[in-house]
Amino acid sequence: MHSPLDFTVHARTMMQERIIQEDWVTSTVSAPDRIEERRDDERHYLKQIPEHAGKFLRVIVNHSVHPPRVITVFFDRRVQP
Repeated sequence: MHSPLDFTVHARTMMQERIIQEDWVTSTVSAPDRIEERRDDERHYLKQIPEHAGKFLRVIVNHSVHPPRVITVFFDRRVQP
């Protein structure tokens, strides 16, 4: 990743509640398996996390601010390999 990430309070809370490690989030953004462009300012990064039974982590990032801001994170059960 070229720049550090900023985390919203919501994102930090979800990481804590869902037991999502920060290094999983940064790894997902820096080396995603997939990227989905949603709006001009929002990008969804997906990465399969072997340490979490191979589930896909979805990290939603706002790129209209600097540093990019993580809006939320969750394991997306809808995504298949």
